[in-house]
Amino acid sequence: MALPGLKRLDHIGFTVPDLDQAHRWLVDVLGCEYMYSLGPFGSADETDDWMPEHLNVDARTVMRQLRFYRCGEQAVFEVFEYRADGQRTVVPRNSDVGGHHVALYVDDLDEAVSFLRHRGVPVLGEPTVSAGPSEGQRWVYFLSPWGMQFELVSYPDGKAYDRDPSQFRGDRT
Repeated sequence: MALPGLKRLDHIGFTVPDLDQAHRWLVDVLGCEYMYSLGPFGSADETDDWMPEHLNVDARTVMRQLRFYRCGEQAVFEVFEYRADGQRTVVPRNSDVGGHHVALYVDDLDEAVSFLRHRGVPVLGEPTVSAGPSEGQRWVYFLSPWGMQFELVSYPDGKAYDRDPSQFRGDRT
């Protein structure tokens, strides 16, 4: 049984150490469209249980502000800046529990990589050619100024999976 009414991904939320720095990078480097801001939210009152109840953070946590950005035709980022006692500031690696990355599709991977490098964005290695179900795709990781992992992917002629999904499903349903 699937989640009733599921239609699509709505947005991706992530926390940054400096919202103004993230704003400049998201708008000026990635080309995201700034949409709107909300906040602040939270209270120094440790008896107020709204933050732990709704966001699973300490009761004294303050969300200084959150901003929404549209990136391309569909991706929407909800970007937070928090102030919290005991806040962890080490960005998780992909291999860490909770590790993650955000993948952005581009038409021309080489042109996009060249653009990022020209802007001084750390690009991790050279584009990789995928195989198996992802044959036809190339990808490369890059880092935001705060160390968050992003990925560029491109498969202008589709992936092998798109041409024949049954070839890759095996016995899973």
